[in-house]
Amino acid sequence: MVGICVLVLVLSACVSTVLDVDGKATQPIPAALVSEMSRKSMSPSAPILIRIFKQESELEIWKRDRTGQFALLKTYPMCRWSGKLGPKTRNGDRQAPEGFYHVNAGMLNPNSQYYLSFNLGYPNRLEAALGYSGEALMVHGACSSSGCYALTDEGVSEIYAVAREALRGGQSAFQVQAFPFRMTPQNLAKNRNDPNFSFWADLKRGYDIFEVGRRQPKVFYCGRRYVFDAEFEEGEPRDPLAACPPVANSPEMAFAERTQADLAAAERLLISGSTVSAHAYSDGGMHPTFRKLLERNGDKALAKRTSLTSVPISRPEAALADPHSPQE
Repeated sequence: MVGICVLVLVLSACVSTVLDVDGKATQPIPAALVSEMSRKSMSPSAPILIRIFKQESELEIWKRDRTGQFALLKTYPMCRWSGKLGPKTRNGDRQAPEGFYHVNAGMLNPNSQYYLSFNLGYPNRLEAALGYSGEALMVHGACSSSGCYALTDEGVSEIYAVAREALRGGQSAFQVQAFPFRMTPQNLAKNRNDPNFSFWADLKRGYDIFEVGRRQPKVFYCGRRYVFDAEFEEGEPRDPLAACPPVANSPEMAFAERTQADLAAAERLLISGSTVSAHAYSDGGMHPTFRKLLERNGDKALAKRTSLTSVPISRPEAALADPHSPQE
């Protein structure tokens, strides 16, 4: 709660006091964040990985440290995302994507109408093969979403600078892992009856590889699903819709054990009746820190605090109607 109060105070300042409009795409990483990297044995040019969690309305930046593993650098509260939990499947559904994506330097947008942005690369190869449609799905500034993830101008400024320096440092593309929620047994149990559960169970395998090993999973597509860290006898599968070719190895036991243990724990929670029902979204989510400001000061005031150009808050009534918070 102390952290939330501090964040509310920070957000009370107008973003125009800390951001440079003209040189927005070339602004250096803030000194405080560089100091944090040094404290955690990271360099500004080291590779990064990003994780997004819809239900928690948070974005994490992970960075490779001197041990060769990824460590958490910073967690950013998300101001707005749209739609419901579940993957994006068609243009106009207002869904923010879920899945594994790879962002290269050409996908950074210094001229975004929402301050700065980067394209997630939706649809990826699996999604395109499944016939999913949509384009220009971004992580961007402001607090408005119609299928994107909005992190405020100040938040995306930091994220953009960290990503830019990692790509300049030699990382050809950074991985973005977008999840419906943190893949805990409790969240899995709450959402066990959702029609997207089998899809989320596939995502969890990639989630667990990173959770256990603190390394980026290698992503393949076959059998109409994601496959991680496999070595195939006949080379990488080419058709995401075709059955997976024979596998020469299995994922490391620790990762598989983590996935199975969490799924089993979720089933036990369901049987015991100790879980609460899944949260239903009217239209996306907003981090509690921003929702407090929206409720207290109104949408026009929040727009001024999250965007240099006062981009309107998307569907503020829906954001206020959503009662979810980490304490619930």
